[in-house]
Amino acid sequence: MISVLFNWLYIALTFFLAGFGLCVLVRRVLGYRVKEISCIVALGLVAVTAYAQIVSLAYKVGAAANLVLAAACLVAAVVWRSQIAQLLSEAWKSRSAVWKWVMLLSIIMWCYCTSRGYMHYDSDLYHAQSIRWIEEYGIVKGLGNIHVRFAYNSSFFALSALYSMKFLTGHSLHAVNGFVALLLWMQVLPLFCAQKCTGKSLVTSFARIGAFYYLTVIYSDIVAPASDYAVMCVVFLIVIRWLELLEREEDSPVPYALLCVAGVYAVTLKLTAGLILILAAKPLCMFVREKKWCDIGICLAMGIVTIVPWLARTVMLSGYLLYPFPALDLFDVDWKMDAAAAALDAAEIRTWGRGLNNAALVDLPVSEWFMGWFQGSLPGIGKILVLADIVCLFVFAVLLIRMILNVRGTEKLQRDHLFVLAAVLVSYGFWQLSAPLLRYGYAYVLLVAVITAGILCDILIKYFDKWQKRDMIRRMTVLGIIALWAFSAVKLVSLVRYSCGEAAKPAYVWQQDYGSYALESYVVNGIPFYYPVNDDRTGYDFFPALPRQIPIEFRGESIEAGFYSGGGE
Repeated sequence: MISVLFNWLYIALTFFLAGFGLCVLVRRVLGYRVKEISCIVALGLVAVTAYAQIVSLAYKVGAAANLVLAAACLVAAVVWRSQIAQLLSEAWKSRSAVWKWVMLLSIIMWCYCTSRGYMHYDSDLYHAQSIRWIEEYGIVKGLGNIHVRFAYNSSFFALSALYSMKFLTGHSLHAVNGFVALLLWMQVLPLFCAQKCTGKSLVTSFARIGAFYYLTVIYSDIVAPASDYAVMCVVFLIVIRWLELLEREEDSPVPYALLCVAGVYAVTLKLTAGLILILAAKPLCMFVREKKWCDIGICLAMGIVTIVPWLARTVMLSGYLLYPFPALDLFDVDWKMDAAAAALDAAEIRTWGRGLNNAALVDLPVSEWFMGWFQGSLPGIGKILVLADIVCLFVFAVLLIRMILNVRGTEKLQRDHLFVLAAVLVSYGFWQLSAPLLRYGYAYVLLVAVITAGILCDILIKYFDKWQKRDMIRRMTVLGIIALWAFSAVKLVSLVRYSCGEAAKPAYVWQQDYGSYALESYVVNGIPFYYPVNDDRTGYDFFPALPRQIPIEFRGESIEAGFYSGGGE
């Protein structure tokens, strides 16, 4: 826990200072001031991840990368010290003593969960080794040729490598998922304040309820550096902040555009998040309406800086712009992965998500695999949520028709809510029809249900208000808050039980490490490559390691030159 706490302190400082520098730039070129510390930290998350990826393209991500980052943050702290001091002072004074104690307990709770738990199977299969490759070499051409999963390029691995601190502590820390979960938890906390739950709309509160539930699902898993948890948390953050902007009637397109840049960042975490960028239509229309062409260019540039390093890394790892999509073959490079192997990998991802476990069934129509997937791949709550989402699709259609037939009579806020619901529904549909493994799309599954419920509650409350039944509205709100507290109490009991079960693990100083496995080695070009005696997991310590012994063909004399296609799995 102590190692996680100090790691988080460094992460928080660098995120905040990098984010503050970005906010200064936004204020100067776009005329918009970001005031909330949580938003500044989130922008820092995007900026530092882009930095880690850029460094990885030229050099390994380790001590030197951290030295440059720390120096840049120190300069920012000195140059903007008065503004930073004022911002922090105002934030501290504006918070109650209760809030400060709640935040302290929250940090302790999430720190405990990040220090131990379930190490995801894939983390010992390839996450740990992917991070180790970035720490040792940055980027290696054709790395996917020795193991296809090394071509699963996620910016989260570069970020994890930056903050692993192996060069300093001798332990490879993997605490970034826990910090991102803490950021989302800070957006959930307003649920427990009655004033925040009784605004002009309940949709934001319902979205927070969805995020709260998701956090209660993953608290035992965030010790693993899996990108699935990070991208789902980021999607929740984007949607919650977007709904908050709508609720307070934000008329500047800039904060919406910044959230779209965060959406681009979500794509670099996991490609399946791409359809959340449908939301970009709103700030684009606002910019065009105000004829702010220069601002459009600036926001596009921010998005490009966010995504181009990720695209470049994908090309270097696999030879393709997007992997595993061999049909998008734009580069003639000698380290390109075999197209048939890439296509097979894509098919395996889709069929695995559908519970088929047979790549030959990738073109099976939905009608033939849906029921088997529904019955065999989903837990009980997952079945309920998917059925609710299917119902929500029909509810959305009814609400959309109602809006079209009564455009003038439909409030702007409700139209905006329907637009957000449309973006989430499309994201859900893409997940459902591609690789519907629940952890790949938990945010979409939850958000479709809770946003629809929030919109329906808003409509119901307006009808009650029209009938002058305000006492009934007040009672409903109180009952809703009581129900949330009851649900929280149940989850708190679950958390206490989990904490007691994990208490015996020796993770109070150093974070729980990756798994240890019995490995053997074979030598290629004078370099030992490790592989497991049993199973296919290798962990972090032995490097380079592969799931099994395979033929390897170097592009040059050294490992830095990369690998040719052929023989790799």
